[in-house]
Amino acid sequence: MRLTPLIAPAPAQADEVLQLAAALDQVRVADESRAGYTRDKFKHWNSGLDLGDGCNTRAEVLLAEAVEAPTVAAGCKLSGGEWTSYCTSA
Repeated sequence: MRLTPLIAPAPAQADEVLQLAAALDQVRVADESRAGYTRDKFKHWNSGLDLGDGCNTRAEVLLAEAVEAPTVAAGCKLSGGEWTSYCTSA
């Protein structure tokens, strides 16, 4: 799967309320560019909430947002689990 960055459209009028699916339809998609990105600039994100549990920020988010919790093995290795996609409602 290829991730594509999203570019936000012009803001909707203050009195316009959109459902999530309709708002996503208005988002323009651009080609991915990683110019200037270096993972090393984000080391502080990789420690997670509890420095002793071995979970990085990604694992913490997966655990927090799981509909069905994954199995957590030593070193915070995750397997299984289930999540709902905000984009597809599945």
